[in-house]
Amino acid sequence: MLGVDPEVIPSTFPENLPLSSFEQIHEYPVATATQKAVEVYKRLVEADPDDPPDLVIGADTVVFTHALPATTLEMETGTRQELLEKPTSKADNLRMLLDLNGGVCEVVSGVSLVYPILTAPGYAIREFDERSLVYFAENPRHVLEAYVENGEGIDRAGGFAVQGLGALLIRKIDGDYNNVVGFPGTALFKMLDMLVEDDDDFLTI
Repeated sequence: MLGVDPEVIPSTFPENLPLSSFEQIHEYPVATATQKAVEVYKRLVEADPDDPPDLVIGADTVVFTHALPATTLEMETGTRQELLEKPTSKADNLRMLLDLNGGVCEVVSGVSLVYPILTAPGYAIREFDERSLVYFAENPRHVLEAYVENGEGIDRAGGFAVQGLGALLIRKIDGDYNNVVGFPGTALFKMLDMLVEDDDDFLTI
């Protein structure tokens, strides 16, 4: 869709960074994306030191509950946003959807670019995050239960897939739709364009 044909190499990074170690929760997916990208970059360099990858892109998309358009629920009531990973079961999936139902959640993608440079440690890192707000409709419980039984959301952060039947649960989206799907392509190309203009080492080594 984006006009590129990347080689997909899964990272072996365990994605177990403690959320409590981040002062700002939005730093969590960025840090995870960077760890994933660096792991893949180092592995490829070790496999062929004379031919390092030109560019490794890592990404991690997470869902935070209770986002509000101008602030967070924590600021309003003292309640922290909850990080929603993939559901562990159908019961967990229903719990997530009941929590999201009729409210607003925040989808945050962290993206990290790793590329070779001549100075130590041999690579540079550029990273950013993209945020979108997802407004859930007031769905009847039986609709949520039917969606859970369909199984579409069981392997999705937050327990729903906006590009599938999950779209029926959602009232509107503020921000990049593709970010909610899982990858903010527009923001990535803006970053690539900036690097081509501003970094002489980018894609030249």
